[in-house]
Amino acid sequence: MKINYKKIVCLSFALGVLVGCDDFLDVDAREKITEEDSGENLEPIAFVNGIYGMMTEWDYAFSYLGITEIISDNADKGSSPGDPGGDKGLLDGLTFTATAGSVEAMWTNWYKAIGRATYSIGYTESYGLTDEAYKNRLIGEAKFLRAYHYFFLVRAFGDVPLQHVDLTVRVPKEQVYDFIEQDLLDAIQVLPEKSQYASADLGRATKGAAQALLAKVYLYQKDWQNAYDYADDVITSGQYSLEPDYAQIWRVNTENGVESIFEVQARGESIAHGVQQYSETQGARGPSGWGWGFNTPSQNLLDAYNAEGDVIRRDATIIFRGETMYDGRVVSTAVENPMYNEKAYSSANAGAGDGDKNIRVLRLAEIYLIRAEAANELGNSDVALSSLKEVRDRVNLGEITTTDQNLLRNLIWKERRLELAFEHDRWFDLVRTGQAAQAMQANGKPFEVGKHELFPIPNGQLIQTPGLGQNPNW
Repeated sequence: MKINYKKIVCLSFALGVLVGCDDFLDVDAREKITEEDSGENLEPIAFVNGIYGMMTEWDYAFSYLGITEIISDNADKGSSPGDPGGDKGLLDGLTFTATAGSVEAMWTNWYKAIGRATYSIGYTESYGLTDEAYKNRLIGEAKFLRAYHYFFLVRAFGDVPLQHVDLTVRVPKEQVYDFIEQDLLDAIQVLPEKSQYASADLGRATKGAAQALLAKVYLYQKDWQNAYDYADDVITSGQYSLEPDYAQIWRVNTENGVESIFEVQARGESIAHGVQQYSETQGARGPSGWGWGFNTPSQNLLDAYNAEGDVIRRDATIIFRGETMYDGRVVSTAVENPMYNEKAYSSANAGAGDGDKNIRVLRLAEIYLIRAEAANELGNSDVALSSLKEVRDRVNLGEITTTDQNLLRNLIWKERRLELAFEHDRWFDLVRTGQAAQAMQANGKPFEVGKHELFPIPNGQLIQTPGLGQNPNW
């Protein structure tokens, strides 16, 4: 059952106030709801819901695709050759600049979400709730979501402002990571386990989600022991298990299911706002199609699946021109692009603007792969191999047996690509593992070492706060 955030539909007027500010970062002071604004004394949960709501905005349907997948070797721009999708063609070709709309949109979205989270924490602390466990849970949810958005910012831009400190000064990324870690450690102490939530609240941040995200944060810093420990905590908690059928993970019947650790919630008990056009922008384009055709699987990705003999994950990830889908939908041989992203496909709501498709953010298979990578770096090949086996057994792939650390490292990285394609981590994985230049250049993309590892600070932001300075070579 999907999450039913109380009052979420009724808060549309309040959320309008929250997103009304034009300044990119100045949300701490201005993007608030007061009693005068809303006409009532809103309960703290309303503000927590508003943070989750930021992840259903249009930015996640289009700009997010551009800077997480289209830019990578997993995907092409797609659509028609003459439709650039704003800056999507530039992102695909690595020819974008600091004026790229997708980069600016996500910078803005992530800071607005952080602003909502920080305000929510303060509001909840001072509201006067007498149920300490409930109050702490709401604060824990907000801290998890704040950490989640800072994690995107620091991966994308490196040194960034900490909003509550000084919006005009970028701090070293190490300080940003310290702040993220503390928020997640705080959240772990107060958030319930997944099994402790009522069904109406399933999908909210949990202790396991905070542990899983913290493991991933440590992975990006090469803090192998902590990455291992927190991944292991999630795996051994008894809260999660792998879906037996890989293809089922993206079906409506498994949303918030046994493998799910955290998902962007598309709707409550009835379709409300939804994730704006996430499925529509990626749907097949042309005759019998249901979408715009953007963010299409690349030949490079298809070749990677075929080289591994990875038929199950290939066919669960890629919609092929002319195929009959699992729900009986026939994809015409006349659709414009040869392949589309099946992980974005919604059977019940194909083509609708406000889609009903949850976006999977953290799931157990990735945590096995985090544990595998950390274990290998720690010299524990037995755990690395057993973790890999859990993931590969599900898709009928042979057991990996090498204990050579360098070879195993590369096999784990390959496994991440095949398992997690189109789950919005490929670009950041390429950068953090040092594979970006070779992978992109092999794919015909002009990756520049010392430049493309980070996105540019948006030009619109630099006009407002020139003291931030630009990232190298932009």
